[in-house]
Amino acid sequence: MGKIISFMHISLDGFVAGPNGEMDWIKINEEIFDFVGKRISTGNTALYGRKTYEMMESYWPTAADKPNASKHDREHSKWYSKVHKVVLSQSLKNVKLVNTTIISERLSEEINAVKQQTLNDILLFGSPTATHALIQQNLIDGYWLFVNPVILGKGIPLFKDVQEKTALQLIGSHSFDCGVIELNYLVNKKE
Repeated sequence: MGKIISFMHISLDGFVAGPNGEMDWIKINEEIFDFVGKRISTGNTALYGRKTYEMMESYWPTAADKPNASKHDREHSKWYSKVHKVVLSQSLKNVKLVNTTIISERLSEEINAVKQQTLNDILLFGSPTATHALIQQNLIDGYWLFVNPVILGKGIPLFKDVQEKTALQLIGSHSFDCGVIELNYLVNKKE
């Protein structure tokens, strides 16, 4: 059974975007791209909120075709084209998209059905609103966080309206030369 893993860049003070959704503070480089690429290459399902999905769709399907495409662009574009995409959205309901499932109601039932059909991790890319909805229904199984060396002071928090304590188990960490620290946690659902 697949696990839902929230993959998120985060500021040291817990924000995933600035007040207006800004992400210009996120540090990314080839070292991080290679590290992430290794992990996602084994997955066959990606989960997005509508806004993040639309942002991904506007870039990744043709990113590898550009004359100046980077190694990361080529690799991620190839992965994106073959991976099954699951999108949480109220506004996209009843829309037919290639290799994409839209979940607009019965969130817990539908997410659990996706988990049953998947063997590997199901990475939830960014998507703070979708992440908040999944946290509220206890559907996130882990957090793959890239802590950036910045304090934003305000913005969109990763954890919002959390109702109860959630125990986490650190299963790995990695420090990058640019100052980003990767933390990989599983949710301990037994406590």
